[in-house]
Amino acid sequence: MDEKKIMCIGLVCLDIISVVDKFPEEDTDTRCLSQRWQRGGNASNSCTVLSLLGARCAFMGSLAAGQVANSFVLNDLQKYRIDVSHMIQHLDCSLPSSVVISNVTNGSRTILHNSSNLPDVTAENFKAVDFSDYKWIHFEARNSDEQVKMIKRIEQYNDLVAAGQKISVSVEIEKTRDDLYQLFSYGDVVFVSKDVAQKFGFNSASEALKGLYSKVKKGAILICAWAEKGADGLCSDNKIVHSDAFPPEKIVDTLGAGDTFNASVIFALSNGKSLQEALTFGCKTAGKKCGLHGYDGIV
Repeated sequence: MDEKKIMCIGLVCLDIISVVDKFPEEDTDTRCLSQRWQRGGNASNSCTVLSLLGARCAFMGSLAAGQVANSFVLNDLQKYRIDVSHMIQHLDCSLPSSVVISNVTNGSRTILHNSSNLPDVTAENFKAVDFSDYKWIHFEARNSDEQVKMIKRIEQYNDLVAAGQKISVSVEIEKTRDDLYQLFSYGDVVFVSKDVAQKFGFNSASEALKGLYSKVKKGAILICAWAEKGADGLCSDNKIVHSDAFPPEKIVDTLGAGDTFNASVIFALSNGKSLQEALTFGCKTAGKKCGLHGYDGIV
């Protein structure tokens, strides 16, 4: 019997990445060192990493019509053996895109995102998912009211099956939007971003975990990555677990480092690793990604 899959639900978009030797100044004409297209979106990127790590995975999101979506984005998902059978096609919408300015000197990136009119996955769309195929479902927090309904359906399924058949749920709360914070109480594993932690007034990952843990459900794991300072995790034993960062010799591209961290932690936890092992693996894999253009070569 094939191993059950990990599903990621969220955004897929087109990243147009321009590499420059320094950030452009206002009213200047800057020559790019290189430019490339890359499939983007948090959940989409995490699927790529999961596949490279050896997991069977699926992506559920919305896809616009047109050559860019179908010839580039869809083909790239299939290139990485990502199950796209639950993609939602919208014929009258445009694909979200991001213009990314990547500084070759320090590896930083600046993102200008064009959201478009593409709707997110709904609870009605989610009814088509056969839960028996999955061991883990990860949500990139977006349309939280609908995502709460989706997670409640998973909870209902879990109530009816044996312990070894239950689906783990993880949630990434990256954006500083009040409506997303209701998702804190719905994940077995909750990833909270540095930006959200700072929005709540915290100045470190450990502070954020102590201050926000009351928002998660009983027994859940709360994780916060803090860039070059590594990542911390907290579960019901009230003991904070930490991993240092593992930066590459030269930072090449930080785009998608957080998505890589999330996917690597999910991969480790879904394979029975401890929280400490998962955090360390996540930080190591994210550090390796920062030394690469794209994701090929992280394994």
